[in-house]
Amino acid sequence: MIPLLPLAAGAGVAALGYRTFWWEPRHVGLSFHTLRLPYWPTSVDGLRVGVMADLHAGAPHVPIAQVTRLVSWLNREEPDLIVLLGDYASPRVLGGRRVAPEPVAQSLAALSAPLGVFAVLGNHDWWVHGRAMGAALAATGIRVLENRALQTGPLWVAGLADLREREPSIGRTFEAIPEDEPVLALSHDPDLFPFIPDRVALTLSGHTHGNQVNVPLLRNFVTPSHFGTRYGGGHVIEEGRHLFVSRGVGTSTLPGRFRAPPEIVLLELRSE
Repeated sequence: MIPLLPLAAGAGVAALGYRTFWWEPRHVGLSFHTLRLPYWPTSVDGLRVGVMADLHAGAPHVPIAQVTRLVSWLNREEPDLIVLLGDYASPRVLGGRRVAPEPVAQSLAALSAPLGVFAVLGNHDWWVHGRAMGAALAATGIRVLENRALQTGPLWVAGLADLREREPSIGRTFEAIPEDEPVLALSHDPDLFPFIPDRVALTLSGHTHGNQVNVPLLRNFVTPSHFGTRYGGGHVIEEGRHLFVSRGVGTSTLPGRFRAPPEIVLLELRSE
């Protein structure tokens, strides 16, 4: 007779492994959020922003075909503006393989929004491809921002250089933006958020993967942030200032997720 306790324990470990390393990281969802923001005028009330972060194409669960599928899905939601928050292709995950920047950029080039598609680069982009990832995105018409801001329609989009591999310049990035106009800030790494000017309506970030392995205590060691789990994911409000951190699509180091399901995001921005 087979002892029931070891059998149950083995089944539990197998189920946990299946969920963590196969089911959860492969099931990307669309997360919808309505955010009410200060410094967001009624003239742009209801603006819809599509967000895609941390693809990590080349990881075991993110082939180019997955990127193409997610692009089509986000396009079907018809956002007014789309932002891409870095770490597009990286083999730095167990079982990953190197993917050239160009195929990833070509898939992302199909993204479409009336106010445009804007991107910043992440730490993995600089580690793996250097300037090539940004060049590939720019060649498709995606506007890559590094310490600069562009006006699109009634608002400004400001993109900051990656905190870990570059030199973000907050002063230079925001100095050209009129004080009374709505601003979205893009920073791959949310650790920059405490230094973003108060007049910025919303900062958008990725990088932390929703803590990726979202287990109390353990997540404090695996979340790549100087602030621990403070910016692990979702809508964060600090002293009246707003940040949204996407859990992203791919994985880093280990090809698994637990209680941190991958996502693409659609935000509806409303005046407070």
